Amino acid sequence: MANNRFVLDTSAIFTLIEDEEGANRVEQVLKKGDIYFPWVALLEMMYISHQEKGDDIAIQRFAMVRQLKATILWNADEPTLLTAARLKASQRISFADSIIAATAIQQEATLLHKDPEYEPLQNVLEMEILPYRK
Repeated sequence: MANNRFVLDTSAIFTLIEDEEGANRVEQVLKKGDIYFPWVALLEMMYISHQEKGDDIAIQRFAMVRQLKATILWNADEPTLLTAARLKASQRISFADSIIAATAIQQEATLLHKDPEYEPLQNVLEMEILPYRK
């Protein structure tokens, strides 16, 4: 399916930014693959950063992510919307995660994450799970 195409979930972005376990893998993927950031992952990264670290850090993080070798998907097309709606209706996942997972499906990409909420989707899309926080 996906080989070197990846969609990064918010948790993967935070793994890189906060140098958590798995950050080396995120760096490898960024160097060798076609990387996609759905707009909703950036939204989550921004509001969580605002809440936890304040406005200046949130803006610095956004600027850093914009510098990465990745394509930011600023919109969701109709197939992504329909896929996200089906995922959200059939699984116990958040709105944002349904869009991120649907983006991975539509891009024929591997979802890189460390979010247990995606586990029920292992038969629906290709994913690589980073080490969970202990």
